[in-house]
Amino acid sequence: MMRQYELVDRVTDYAPHANEDLLNRAYVFATQKHGDQKRASGDPYFSHPIEVAGILTDLRLDTASIATALLHDTIEDTDTDYEEIESLFGEEIAKLVDGVTKLSRLELSSEGSAHAENFRKLLLATAEDIRILLVKLADRLHNMRTLYFIPSEAKRRRIAEETLDIYAPLAGRIGMQNFREELEDLSFSHINPQARDLIKDRLASLQKNSGTQLDDISYTFYNLLAEHDIRAHVVGRQKSPFSIWRKMQSKSISLEQLSDIFGYRIIVENEDDCYRALGVLHRQYNYVQGRYKDYISTPKLNGYRSLHTTIIGPDNKRVEVQIRDKQMESVAENGIAAHWWYKDLGDGHIGELFDTTPASPDMETIEPFQWLRDMVAQIRRGGTAEEFLENTKLELFNDQVFCFTPKGRLISLPHGATALDFAYAVHTQIGNSCVGARINGRKLPLRTTLNNGDEIEIIRADDAAPRETWLHQVKTGKAKSAIRHYLREGEAATYAGLGKRMVYNSFESEGETCNPTLLERALGVMDFDNLESLYAAIGRGDVSATNVLQAVLPEHKIQKSDKRRGLAGAVRSLIGRGKGEDIQGDPSSVVLPVGAGRYGSAIRFAPDHFPLPQDKIVGITTAGAGLIVYPASSPALDEYSDTPERWVQMRWDMDNISRERLFQGRLLVSVINRTGSLSAITQTFADFGANIANLSITQRNDDFCDLIIDIEVRDVPHVSKLIDVLKGSSVISSIERITSPQQE
Repeated sequence: MMRQYELVDRVTDYAPHANEDLLNRAYVFATQKHGDQKRASGDPYFSHPIEVAGILTDLRLDTASIATALLHDTIEDTDTDYEEIESLFGEEIAKLVDGVTKLSRLELSSEGSAHAENFRKLLLATAEDIRILLVKLADRLHNMRTLYFIPSEAKRRRIAEETLDIYAPLAGRIGMQNFREELEDLSFSHINPQARDLIKDRLASLQKNSGTQLDDISYTFYNLLAEHDIRAHVVGRQKSPFSIWRKMQSKSISLEQLSDIFGYRIIVENEDDCYRALGVLHRQYNYVQGRYKDYISTPKLNGYRSLHTTIIGPDNKRVEVQIRDKQMESVAENGIAAHWWYKDLGDGHIGELFDTTPASPDMETIEPFQWLRDMVAQIRRGGTAEEFLENTKLELFNDQVFCFTPKGRLISLPHGATALDFAYAVHTQIGNSCVGARINGRKLPLRTTLNNGDEIEIIRADDAAPRETWLHQVKTGKAKSAIRHYLREGEAATYAGLGKRMVYNSFESEGETCNPTLLERALGVMDFDNLESLYAAIGRGDVSATNVLQAVLPEHKIQKSDKRRGLAGAVRSLIGRGKGEDIQGDPSSVVLPVGAGRYGSAIRFAPDHFPLPQDKIVGITTAGAGLIVYPASSPALDEYSDTPERWVQMRWDMDNISRERLFQGRLLVSVINRTGSLSAITQTFADFGANIANLSITQRNDDFCDLIIDIEVRDVPHVSKLIDVLKGSSVISSIERITSPQQE
């Protein structure tokens, strides 16, 4: 365990004027508060925060971060509270400790959906101050180093999976490659120890057989560069077992088939030398086509900058090479933390080390931190925690392509991204209003996959809007989040309109008048801020319209009626007031929108029911599902006869239904069992512009086959004409249209 003076010395080595008194007080306070507490290993508990602080000194973080590491478990595991930390160490450190404490508490309940919700809260907390995440990553790294002391194998595996799933990618996303690789390898050792041991044994064997090859090639590169007056440090490296395992799994190849198990890193003095060194290597050796990447001119989103190339090197061996300067090396290994190291990086050379306590860098100018801000913006758009976790993983695990706007702005996107992703990456409003794209001057669909170097111009229209199908055309979490947010806003407006209509129907069915002033009485009773939110809750089925009536008029007694009279009354009010009267043109009924049943719609068709335009329909409000539409003739409506307040008048939006739009219907057909019968039926469908979506045989004997055919037609007259023609066919014994499962 690191002693007090050793920790202080490590900080003052890179920050000579660091606040030693603060560090000493934090060290003593932590050791006293943790007292006799023990870890699973049997070591004193305070050894853990000291080791976490030591990890952060390797990153040369500021004094406040080191003090936070020492104190990060005091609120969680001792009798210390926020106020005591604030009074002794100041508001800045208290907020940092509190942020880390909240993250630690989240981990204790990290199961199922709680896991996704906790991850969302983690990013919200770290977005306030990135140092919270740095301390948390160091805390997780030390816990992983000592994970084998936990006796429960199931618990070890859960923690390792969480680390591999969340913390390692997060470390990579903010550029801390050293942290990422160690977290991955430690997790791998608990999740699949047999595979890890096998790969390590094979690597040891390969290295033994290769002899001094790594050193020989490194020496060859060093001398070659020296001949061209390029000072360089060349080191051969071996990929980690986990990265090798991941590549083997993704490419379905064996270890022997991997060509880049060993690689070489060339560290030069400055950026100019990077390109000079690349030129020297490419003149001396053939390079592999398609394996050159320039991350200096187009850095990765985590700030990573380097040149990558693969050459046919000495002894005709395929060699992977990375070339970077010293500053790029520090950022590549330590990511965001490297921004605490230097104060003058303007000319590309390493600046002076801080001669005072390092201060927090300007996070607004650092790309990885901007990514974190984008993630928080997604959180604020709403949606479920599971959706957010899915969107974030899309951002964490994908390689990049680099594209440009017509004005030359660089946009980084994950591999496989489309022009639609590009539109949302430029701005959410541009994405919401786009109708097409020109890629390298050619007009192409929005679903077109982008390649490195593409120039994209987005075509917009004022009346354009996101559609459900877009969710299947985008790859980025940002685009998915924005599309879902837009669709949900439309859904909320629909819910509010439905809820309002239901309340007025409820009052009308009870013989009471209704108006906004009267309804406002329910807001306080039912704990709603305004009528729109109340209407929306009713439309979603979370609140009963009858409850609103009782809240507004507590003296009113709800009318009781028998089941048959309740159903008859509901049907009369919804299908037609008076003999022969049709409600389909009644402006007071709710219009069934063209997009009903799609994602983001508050209105859906009942399962296994097949109403068509011009059928009489009713809606039943259902908690958590919105409005469920049934054909008015459906026997399933019987079960709702005692709750007429849930019934909503419905009519088709006939004015806006395109003639090309097809709706699903169902036919029950009995066919004579002979050769050519099915062919005759399908030809009739084709002649009438109908489509067969599905066909199944329910019964078959020597004479007849009973078929259920799901068809796509325009409306009731369309299917009626089709049935009339089929009835006259010599191969059909009987045919009947099915609108509800009880008819089958």
